[in-house]
Amino acid sequence: MKSFLTGVAFGFGLGVLFAPMSGQEFRDTVSNRAGEIADTARDQYANVRDTAGAAIASIRGESDRRTGTE
Repeated sequence: MKSFLTGVAFGFGLGVLFAPMSGQEFRDTVSNRAGEIADTARDQYANVRDTAGAAIASIRGESDRRTGTE
């Protein structure tokens, strides 16, 4: 995840350097890209949360099964 975000930031920086635009266009682009990055981060967080929740439920179920406290 960290590598992905680093790549996004690096690509964004290069895009700004090599494609100059007006101030309003730049603000709009920054706003749109920030929204895309935030959406990606939210999606990644949800995936990790769901995966962790499933793992915890599985561990609890196995523990309950072994101890007979179902």
